[in-house]
Amino acid sequence: MKNARAPSLTLQRNLVVALLIAIAAAAWTVLIRRQIGPDMPMNTPTMGMDTPLFLAVWIIMMIAMMFPTAAPMILTFHKVQAGRRGRSETFVSTWVFVGGYILVWGLAGIFAFAGAAGVEIIAAHVGTSAATAARIGGMLLIIAGAYQLSPLKDLCLAKCRTPLSFILTSWRDGNWGAVRMGWEHGLFCLGCCWLLFLALFPLGIMSIAAMAMVTMLIFAEKTLPIGETIAKVSGIALLIYGGAVLVFPQLLPTFSGGQV
Repeated sequence: MKNARAPSLTLQRNLVVALLIAIAAAAWTVLIRRQIGPDMPMNTPTMGMDTPLFLAVWIIMMIAMMFPTAAPMILTFHKVQAGRRGRSETFVSTWVFVGGYILVWGLAGIFAFAGAAGVEIIAAHVGTSAATAARIGGMLLIIAGAYQLSPLKDLCLAKCRTPLSFILTSWRDGNWGAVRMGWEHGLFCLGCCWLLFLALFPLGIMSIAAMAMVTMLIFAEKTLPIGETIAKVSGIALLIYGGAVLVFPQLLPTFSGGQV
């Protein structure tokens, strides 16, 4: 019986992997086409988008960037649930888990838009120069770098780096349990990565190069044996780069010229 079920479980796992890759690839395609499409003000936090469009682009961006890094956790959830239940409901519940995970990032997008819009309103009233805006971006990079070195980052990263331990200690039965588990993992993932996403604003939130760099960094932190070391090194690099931007604001990709 065990041998008869093994191919089916392997097929399910391969299907989950294929769908994750296909969804992430589709999201990257949308982002790349949007970047090379109509011009948008890349040097503003909201890029001239209204709330619905910003949130739609944010969700697509999170799928493109976070599905590859969340794949080990998703596949571990699938494997454990298949072993516990051994029936066709496994596949459905796996995607309910993914839904809970995406819900966290969707809510984060609302806060991201509110913050970006608030920054734009303040900048419009104060009349912030390009150099000042760039130096504020440099401070955000420094804050992101400092967070990479913090105990809270270590705690959240440890949860993300041990999928089996997280799944076994956080297990909940049923569809609602899968949502809760996806939500909890999403919160740890958000705690691990949110300041790296904040750093995308000064780097260019729709910059494909910046998004790819952050995606690779998060993936390396979560999956490679030296992931914790990579997180620390990247934190030091962000501190150095942010400090350099404070002195030379033109080093920031989104710097739009003007007096330094």
